[in-house]
Amino acid sequence: MRDYLKFYIDGEWVEPASSGTLDVENPATEKTVGRIALGSQADVDKAVAAARRAFASWSQTSRQDRLEVLARIIAEYQKRFRDLATAVTEEMGAPASLAQNAHVPAGLGHLATAAKILETFKFEEARGPTLIVREPIGVCAFITPWNWPLNQIACKVAPAIATGCTMVLKPSEVAPFSGQIFAEIMEAAGVPKGVFNLVQGDGPGVGAALSAHPDVDMVSFTGSTRAGIEVAKNAAPTVKRVHQELGGKSPSIVLDDEQFGQSVSGGVRVVMTNSGQSCNAPTRMLVPMARMAEAAAAAKEAADQITVGNPTGNAKMGPVVSEVQFEKIQALIQRGIDESAKLVTGGVGRPEGLETGYFVKPTIFADVTNDMTIAKEEIFGPVLAIVGYKTLDDAIAIGNDTEYGLAAYVNGVDLDTAREVASRLRAGQVSINGASDISAPFGGYKMSGNGREWGDFAFHEFLETKAIMGYAPQPRAEQPA
Repeated sequence: MRDYLKFYIDGEWVEPASSGTLDVENPATEKTVGRIALGSQADVDKAVAAARRAFASWSQTSRQDRLEVLARIIAEYQKRFRDLATAVTEEMGAPASLAQNAHVPAGLGHLATAAKILETFKFEEARGPTLIVREPIGVCAFITPWNWPLNQIACKVAPAIATGCTMVLKPSEVAPFSGQIFAEIMEAAGVPKGVFNLVQGDGPGVGAALSAHPDVDMVSFTGSTRAGIEVAKNAAPTVKRVHQELGGKSPSIVLDDEQFGQSVSGGVRVVMTNSGQSCNAPTRMLVPMARMAEAAAAAKEAADQITVGNPTGNAKMGPVVSEVQFEKIQALIQRGIDESAKLVTGGVGRPEGLETGYFVKPTIFADVTNDMTIAKEEIFGPVLAIVGYKTLDDAIAIGNDTEYGLAAYVNGVDLDTAREVASRLRAGQVSINGASDISAPFGGYKMSGNGREWGDFAFHEFLETKAIMGYAPQPRAEQPA
C-alpha cells in the first residue's frame, strides 16, 4: 500500500489542511493499492504563495543556473526510472514493457529536450533601438491527466523550469503515484524551495481553486474538452493565460497503394497502444471504399494478435484506467452496434478468461459513416472506426469533419501525395507514415485546445514579451559648423 498523505510545498513535505483522503485502485485487480490526501483551497493558497515568493529570485536566475538544475533533475529522474515505471503500471494499468519503453522515457525526453533548447534559446532580441525581451510569465498551475502521466507532467514542468517560472502541480487523482515520485525527484535534485510545489486532489477541490486563483499567472491543463471549458471559465475573471491540450478524434488516411495492408495493420497497433487511451490516437481510419473488406480483414488480423491481460506480465495491452472509463467504452461499443456499424472483431464485455479488471476487447468497426456516434465522440479506449472514402478530396473532407483537431495521420508510398493531404488536414500535428518528433510542437485546432507543448514552442507558452523602446542610444545629430 502506498500512503501519500503529505504535499510538497515550499521545499517541505507538509500536512494537508484537512483530513480527507482518496483510495487509489489498481485497474488490473480492482483492489485498493494506495491513498492520497485530498487538497483544498487552503492547500492551494499555501502552495501558490510559496511559488509567488520563489518567483522573485528564481525568475532572475541565469541560463546556466537553470541548466544546472535541469541536469540534476534528469540525473535524479534516471535514478528513479524503475520506481516510476512500476508506479505507472500500478496506477493506470500500462503494461510493464510500455511503462519502461514509452511512459517513463517520454518524461525523460522532455526534460532533456528542454535542457538542450535552453542552451541557445534567445530571451532577448535587438530590433533597431528597441530591445525585445522574453520574460517568465510567473506562477503556473499545472493540471495533468492520468493517461500519460509522466509525459504530461514533464512537458509542462521542463519548459517552466527552463524559462524561470515557478509552479504548482496537481496530478490526476486517478493516477497520482508517479506525480508524487516526481515531486521526490525535484526535492532530491535540490530545486530551490517554492519553485516546484505539489498538491494532490480532485478537480473540484484543487483544480478549480488553482485555475481561479488570482496569484496564478498561467494555467496549463491537459484533459477532456469538457473539463477544459470549465478551467477556462474559472480562469476568465483573472484574465490569466490558459493553455489547453484537450480531446481528439484523429483521422488516419490510408492511401490506395501497395502499402495498404501494412498501413492498416500499423494503424491498428497505434490505436491499441496504451489501451486506446491517447488523445491523439488515430481512431478514425479512412480507406478507399473499394478496399473496405480488405481493410477490415487486415485490421481484424492485427487486432486479434494483440494479447490483453496482466500488465505486469507479457500482455501487449492492459486494462483501461477505471470502472467509469470501462463503462463509458462499453456503452459506446454497444452504440456502434446499435447504429449498424459492422463489428469486425471485439465487442462488449471483457476478453475471454478475464473476469476481474477493467479489460476491454480490442474492437474494430467497419462500414462506419462519419455521422455515427463512434466516429464523432472520443471513446478513449481500444476501439477503431473504419470509414470509407471515394476520392482523396472526400477523405480530406471527412478527416476535417470533426469538432476536434489535435492530430492526423497519412500513410502511403507516394510522399508527394501524402504531403499534399497533410497540408490540407486541419490538425495541430500530422504524421506521415508513422513519423514522430518529441521536439515538434504538439497541440490542437478547434476544440482540441490552444497553445503548444513540446520543444521550443513550449517555451513561448511560459514567456511574456516586453518591448523596451529607446534601449539603444540614438545617434546624435551633427551640429552645424
